[in-house]
Amino acid sequence: MDLTREEESILNGEKGAGAQKAMELVVALGKVYGAENLVDITSAHLSGASYKTIGDGGLKYLEDMVAGGAKVSVLSTLNPVGMDRDRWKEMHITPEFAEKQLRIIDLYGRMGIKTTCSCTPYTGDNVPKFGNHIAWAESSALSFANSYIGARTNREGGPGALAAAILGKTANYGLHLDENRKPTVVIDAEIDGSLFSHSLLGQAVGMAIGGGVPYYRGIKPTLEDAKTMAGAMAASGSVALFHVEGTTPEASKFDVSGLETIHIGKEEIQAAYDKLNTTDDIQLIALGCPHLTVKEVKDIAAFLKGKKKVNKDVEIWFCTSTSVRDQCPDEVRILEQFGLVLADTCMVVSPIEGTFQRTGTNSAKAGNYLPTLCSQKTMCRDISALMEVVL
Repeated sequence: MDLTREEESILNGEKGAGAQKAMELVVALGKVYGAENLVDITSAHLSGASYKTIGDGGLKYLEDMVAGGAKVSVLSTLNPVGMDRDRWKEMHITPEFAEKQLRIIDLYGRMGIKTTCSCTPYTGDNVPKFGNHIAWAESSALSFANSYIGARTNREGGPGALAAAILGKTANYGLHLDENRKPTVVIDAEIDGSLFSHSLLGQAVGMAIGGGVPYYRGIKPTLEDAKTMAGAMAASGSVALFHVEGTTPEASKFDVSGLETIHIGKEEIQAAYDKLNTTDDIQLIALGCPHLTVKEVKDIAAFLKGKKKVNKDVEIWFCTSTSVRDQCPDEVRILEQFGLVLADTCMVVSPIEGTFQRTGTNSAKAGNYLPTLCSQKTMCRDISALMEVVL
C-alpha cells in the first residue's frame, strides 16, 4: 500500500501504541482487499458495544486501547448496548452484566466516542453528507448511509471501525470506489407500500440475491421505509448498498437496461413472511429494530391511544435512542401504559434468552437475528397485528 509519511510514522509507533494498533489493523485489512491507499473519513459508527456480543475478551481489548492512549479523531458514535442504562432491572438484566456493560460504555467514552448508543445515528448526531467517506459498522446504518444519503462505507467490523475512527482514515477499496457502486440487478417490486411490506421486501431481496447492489423500481421509500428495508437486506443477505429509481441520490447515474430483472411480488413476500414466522405464542413484543424514529413513536402512540392492554402476560419493549425518547414526552407516556420505552438498547443485543423464548417483532432484521443470537422462536407481523395479542 502507498502510505504517506505521516501514516508510516503512525505505523512505526511514533504517535503512540493505540494509534499504532489501529494503523496495523487498517493496513492489514487494506492489503487483504487490495486497497492501494488510505482515504480520509468524516465519521465512524462503531458496533461491538454490547457486553453480550463482545464479552470479556472485547472488554479487555477496549481496556488495552484506552491504556495505549487511543483517541478518536473524527465524529464517532456507538451502536446499541445490552441494556437501558437506567432501566436494566426492568429488563431482567443481572447486576454482573450491568456492571460490565457500563464499563464498556465508559471505555468508549474515554476514547472520545459519543455514547448515544443507537443503530440509527443518521437520525441524530452523526449525519454524513453525499459523497463523504465514512467507516460504519452497523449493517443497517451503513446500508442506509450508502444508499439513501450517498455516503461511502464498506461493511466494517467493530475493531476495524474503531481503528478507522482513531486514525480518521480507512482503506480505500470496495464501496469507496465508483466502479463498485454500480447496480448488479434490477428489482421490480410489487408491495402495498406499508412499513412492514418494505421490511418483507428487504427480506425477500436478501433471500433472492444474497449480495450485490440491487436497483429498485416500483417503490418510493420514506426514511423509515428505507431504514427497515436496509436492515432486512443486510440480515437476510449481505446487501450494503441499494439504489431506488427516483429516490436515492445516485440512482439516476446508472443505465440498468442490460441487467437481470427479478420480480418480487405477492408470492415472494409470502415466502419471506413464512420464513420469519415460527410461533403463534409469544412472551415479548419488541419494536425498534432498527431504532424507532420520532415519526414511528408518534404513529404507534396514535394507534394505541385510547386502547387498553388486556393480556398482561406479554411484555412490550419499544426500543429507540435517548434523543428520540426525549423528543416525544407525550407519546412516550402513552407507550408506557403498554410497556417499556427503552433507550440505547435493543432486543437483539440484550440477553433476552435468559427470560424469553418466543418474541414478536415487526422487523425482518430482528426476525433473522432473534433465532440465531437470542435462541428465540419469532412472530413477525405488522404492528397492528402484533398488538392483537395484547389488546
